[in-house]
Amino acid sequence: MTLNKAMRASSTGLAAERFRMDVISSNIANANSMRINGVDPYRARKVVLEGNQDGVRISKVEEDTAPFRREMDPGNPFADDEGFVTYSNVEPIVEMVNMMGASRAYEANIVAFNSARGMVQSALSIGRV
Repeated sequence: MTLNKAMRASSTGLAAERFRMDVISSNIANANSMRINGVDPYRARKVVLEGNQDGVRISKVEEDTAPFRREMDPGNPFADDEGFVTYSNVEPIVEMVNMMGASRAYEANIVAFNSARGMVQSALSIGRV
């Protein structure tokens, strides 16, 4: 692998992990959405990444099919006939763990990119007097 390809792979990883963090942030922001007037609450979204010879690409963003969370709250104006309120299927703790993983992967891509850049700069300085 050439240094340019290494830098390109790291940059695609940076873009993919940044997008993944954006989706996770959206999930966390909508964790307490609820069913209102028959409209289902927010469904958690998951980013599917795919590797290839050029780096990483976002294959798709899919909705989590896990069931919605239901809580008994008969005083809530959005409760159903049985007194349950239906909330999003987002698990905030799982999303925070995913965010830490995406953040670490982002940082690792920065380190790899900077290492390759440093090698390119060192190679260019060899010919200078």
